[in-house]
Amino acid sequence: MTRLTARFWVDAYLARLRFQDIPAFVTSHGDDTAGAVLVKLNTLDGKASAFHRTYDLMTGSRRWQELAKGSEQEVDASIRRQRDFDPDLWVIEVEDRAGRHLLDEPGLD
Repeated sequence: MTRLTARFWVDAYLARLRFQDIPAFVTSHGDDTAGAVLVKLNTLDGKASAFHRTYDLMTGSRRWQELAKGSEQEVDASIRRQRDFDPDLWVIEVEDRAGRHLLDEPGLD
């Protein structure tokens, strides 16, 4: 099975968010081809969550899992630690008071 490049996936995700009028920004540009992607959801009330994609070895499926949740400062610190560990990491910040990130929709796994 052919995998999408990280850049292609990020561009498609940002377009999908734009169609729903959900603001999102690339805050860290990772490796275009094979960089991992982390999504920060900022609910604009001082709280945030960070999501990363996991792979289930038993089923071969991918899904988005919450990596960190709490105050925006705590989530930002967690993201910094991830960036220190993986400099090729993409970070996308989604800003939505209703908590929409669209990661649970078909096609984003």
